[in-house]
Amino acid sequence: MLPLAALLVIWQLVGSAGSPYLPPPSTWWTAVRGLHAQGSLLPAVVVTIETFAMALTAAIVLGSAVGLAIGAAPRVRRAAGPLLEFCRAMPPPAVVPVAVLLIGFGQTVAVVVVVFTAMWPIVLNTAEAVRSLHPVLLESNRSLHLPVGVRLRKVYAPAVLPGILLGVRVAAPVCVIVTLLVEMLTAADGIGMLLLQAQRNFVSAQAFALLAVVGSFGFLVNAGVVLVERRVMRSWPPRGADL
Repeated sequence: MLPLAALLVIWQLVGSAGSPYLPPPSTWWTAVRGLHAQGSLLPAVVVTIETFAMALTAAIVLGSAVGLAIGAAPRVRRAAGPLLEFCRAMPPPAVVPVAVLLIGFGQTVAVVVVVFTAMWPIVLNTAEAVRSLHPVLLESNRSLHLPVGVRLRKVYAPAVLPGILLGVRVAAPVCVIVTLLVEMLTAADGIGMLLLQAQRNFVSAQAFALLAVVGSFGFLVNAGVVLVERRVMRSWPPRGADL
């Protein structure tokens, strides 16, 4: 944080309020207040947060399920491997036009594109966590004829959760980035659209102010994910505990 604060202070001291390209940070606050007075800032922030939250939740659920299926079933892994690699390598801007053709404009297409992009780290980390289970533990699991619920709770869950959390740490920033990208490409409501409008109208102060808002949101998201991961893992049993 110290280098960033020093950069902003230097920028403020040497910058000019009349600069059309690099307005000083003091003008950003004025730009944010102007957007808020117009009634456009708060609704855009709410839409972006809603899209991000829904997409991240869906990515966690879908990515965990797919990763568990791939990691636990070698046949599924071999059959779905090439398709998953093809989908994972597809860039988000290339997905947006097809998603718009199939779904149309609106928040739904943004959620679908973000989920499609952000779920792969969770899928891969979850599958690898399941595959890393010790063969002796799996054989003991079969020999004891444990019920499905006990297997999930005492064998698979302790192995899968660290992988899911690691995947979420990677997927959360991706969700933020792709959410803004889709809002720009589809002209949907949100911070991305406001940022694009500021760029098109050459309102530099608004563009930098919205960029600061986006950066702060990404910082808070990452800090929240790290905090949740630490608290969960502190109380989570080790792999195979209480089997």
